[in-house]
Amino acid sequence: MLRGAVEALQGQTGLRLGSSRRPLLLSVRSGAPVSMPGMLETVLNVGMSDVSARGLIGLTGNPRLAWDSYRRFVESFATVVHGCPREPFEQALRDQLSAAGAQRPRQLTTRILEQLARAHLARFEDMTSEPFPQDPLDQLVAAVGAVLASWNAPKARDYRRLHDIPDDLGTAVILQRMVFGNAGGVSGAGVGFTRDPALGERRLYMDFLLDAQGEDVVAGRHTVEGVSELAAIAPDVLAEIEQACPRLEAEFGDAQEFELTVQEGEVFLLQTRTAKRTPWAALRIATDQVHEGLISPHTALAHLGELDLDTIRRVNVDASEGTEALCHATPASVGVATGPLALDGEAAGRIARTGTPPVLVRADAATEDVAAVAVAAGVLTRAGSRTSHAAVVARELGKPCLVGCRDLELDLTARTARIGGHMLAEGDVICLDAESGLVFPGSPALIEERPTKALGEVMAWRVAVDDGADGLQAARPTLTDGPSG
Repeated sequence: MLRGAVEALQGQTGLRLGSSRRPLLLSVRSGAPVSMPGMLETVLNVGMSDVSARGLIGLTGNPRLAWDSYRRFVESFATVVHGCPREPFEQALRDQLSAAGAQRPRQLTTRILEQLARAHLARFEDMTSEPFPQDPLDQLVAAVGAVLASWNAPKARDYRRLHDIPDDLGTAVILQRMVFGNAGGVSGAGVGFTRDPALGERRLYMDFLLDAQGEDVVAGRHTVEGVSELAAIAPDVLAEIEQACPRLEAEFGDAQEFELTVQEGEVFLLQTRTAKRTPWAALRIATDQVHEGLISPHTALAHLGELDLDTIRRVNVDASEGTEALCHATPASVGVATGPLALDGEAAGRIARTGTPPVLVRADAATEDVAAVAVAAGVLTRAGSRTSHAAVVARELGKPCLVGCRDLELDLTARTARIGGHMLAEGDVICLDAESGLVFPGSPALIEERPTKALGEVMAWRVAVDDGADGLQAARPTLTDGPSG
């Protein structure tokens, strides 16, 4: 079956797995029947080897792309397939960046990337006691097995438990031809939402990183900016992505979260799923889509069926009280979280058992923290982006979340956090305003807003349904012509 899938891709692309002239490289993704963002593994650049690296250089004329993809693949194969720790690979990259005076891998030269890739190969052999596999089919079999096995990873089990998803559903595996956001020029990777998943506004909500692959955006280990850089260098590409949003909603009948790659100015939409959103956003999106004629009130009620509408509210710190903030971070949700500071999952669980939900403060927004996020009042991280998998999960769980806090320094040995120059010990109370992005000491005064108009509309729909009224069906727009990426 796997060979047949590869042969089909080879026939469609004119590329061949392991070729020294026209190599086919693959992404191996999960395909579960329910969306579990970040809980299942992905392996990119499958098929990279000494032979295909030379082939990719010959095919693209871009040796930097080949060596960057090779070093990425070795790290991913080691950590996902063999369970090796990621830190030695990341430390090697940090060392190279420091030596070169660079901030990001895209600033490294081809020669340095080749050295890093070859060092990763040696590191793999040291850590696994076996040479890195050069047969691309062996790589593919191992990668598929690792993606399937990730269904039973602890973080995946925790997520299913939190969302009442049966353990016996299982996952499929999706093979796709690689496109390269790390190809240089107008290339990059992004994750977007067709509407703001925090507030529900009808606008593109996207994080994008130039000269990067998708894992750079979603893994939570990097601080990712919005779309300002893309807007400056390639406004036509940004316009194409914006035009895809209504097409996706028309096709699927709901707000979407999508992953994309831009390779040398060409947009590729890799996958899409129903967008995870806050309760406030869910209400706003449902009512707006009814007004737009995208869905019927009956469908909107189904979209809101699992929400407790009586609890939907928008809470902010009362700025009129004059409370001084410690620092500012990037908002990834809405609401306010106040609680004792917890520096890891163990501390979060211990504090939560006292009856007071903590504020989880971490260096990275990692999906492995899903159980801790579930018991926390909110989440603050030094790195990560609004669309990292961990931020998506926090937002879905209704947890206020701030990411990319450059003024945050952690000392896990001393169990302290320095936030905006203020030293705090684990257990000290802080407050996150996830709409303004501000972090406050203690428990400042709050103000609250209820979406009364939207709630009134929903109540009217429910009355009409109960009365058997007609007119609750809206025409669904058809997919219009235009760029699809």
